[in-house]
Amino acid sequence: MSAPLFEINPSLDVADAADRFARTGRARITDFLKPDGAEALFTGLRSRSDWRRVINSGSDKVIELDRETSDSLTAEQRARLDDAVYAGARTGFQFRYETIRVPDEEEARRRSDDPLACYALWLSSGPARDLLRQITGTQAIDFADAQGTAYGPGDFLTGHDDEVAGKGRYAAYVLGLTPIWRPEWGGLLVFHDADEFVAYPPSFNCLNLFRVPQLHSVSEVTRAAAYRRYSITGWLRSR
Repeated sequence: MSAPLFEINPSLDVADAADRFARTGRARITDFLKPDGAEALFTGLRSRSDWRRVINSGSDKVIELDRETSDSLTAEQRARLDDAVYAGARTGFQFRYETIRVPDEEEARRRSDDPLACYALWLSSGPARDLLRQITGTQAIDFADAQGTAYGPGDFLTGHDDEVAGKGRYAAYVLGLTPIWRPEWGGLLVFHDADEFVAYPPSFNCLNLFRVPQLHSVSEVTRAAAYRRYSITGWLRSR
């Protein structure tokens, strides 16, 4: 896959998205990419086997398990891990989901044949970056970092605001790549506003942009979910 495969949907109402972002700190853009690019990303994510489950332990430790290791856990080990994860979620920041990471360095992305790296490279330059700068009103954005994410039953991400000193994060993004989903399956992107919660179910080829810092979470995916919740996520950053 090469970067030219990805093209912005020419019918996007950029002015409306920029107005909503300026007023609310968020913009939800449906049909962000031309269909072929979105379909290629989804098909690629669904077919990959190099996912790593990531689980935090406190604020400074992350446990990573590839699928082979996850599948080899005994029932007792799974139960202990579940107990630890849910205990952490009761009072603090906790997450559990699967990821495929993309390098931040431009040269490493250019050398890679990973479609995710191609997408991150495309999003970080040219018309795509110009569009993101226009919508967010931030010319200081230099690049987008990226990771593929997959949430299955029991996966979630508790409330946080994405602000980390020295990271240069101006906005966060979530490109939804989930063609079929029922809201009651969970996996909702939830914004914790002062007087209400605003929640968006997983969707396909829909780009959620939101200003950093902003408190948000991903609700737990239930056992009823028939599919994984796929997306590409990251931050729009300066170097």
